[in-house]
Amino acid sequence: MTATRPDPAETMTGRFIRLEPLTRERLPELFSAIGHPIVFAGGYGGGPAGYRDTEAGFIDWAETYYSWNAGNVYAVIVVGGPHDERLVGTTTLGDFEPQFEATHIGWTAYDPRVWGTAVNAEAKRLLLTSAFDHGFGRVKIQADALNERSRAAIHRIGATFEGVLRRDRPRADGTWRDSAVFSVIIDDWPKVRDILDGRLDPHSGRPVLFRSWPNEAPTVPPLPRAQR
Repeated sequence: MTATRPDPAETMTGRFIRLEPLTRERLPELFSAIGHPIVFAGGYGGGPAGYRDTEAGFIDWAETYYSWNAGNVYAVIVVGGPHDERLVGTTTLGDFEPQFEATHIGWTAYDPRVWGTAVNAEAKRLLLTSAFDHGFGRVKIQADALNERSRAAIHRIGATFEGVLRRDRPRADGTWRDSAVFSVIIDDWPKVRDILDGRLDPHSGRPVLFRSWPNEAPTVPPLPRAQR
């Protein structure tokens, strides 16, 4: 099967969330969801130095950070429950290499109030399904090597750790990060799909509910589930 990029305008709906194309008009909502120091603390957006504390600054940053043309950039929207239609994050399927049947899930961050819910597992379920249905055989997922929490989250979905790319990309403060690289290949997909379904099934019949969230993020927060 020849790999082809999924339609960037495609919307994917699961039991708990919907992935729809992220438009620039929704960037203020995205800022409300992920515009917190705790989200950037683990390496998202280049790390803490990439954080923007105003909506205008965040929108300027987002214009160049997300792969608007080269990748499929999605808004993560809650389906059902008291937070129905609330935008709670973003994720991207990008770095398409159809000739090698390879792509990459990344640029992912969520509102801290939905960490530990069904949101991340279902987002990965939808994106991996789309990638493999469109002929891709390898999907990369990576994180800052220092972000143990994010690495653990990737491992829990059944992705295979492949190693660390040293001095892989610059952080926003000018230092260089090492990237922990994981992958899911087509041979793994039945097992990974079962793992993801096993994580989602206990949430059946219950919508995504926000966890409590302090008005101010701590100065030195725990690492978030943020991947790039």
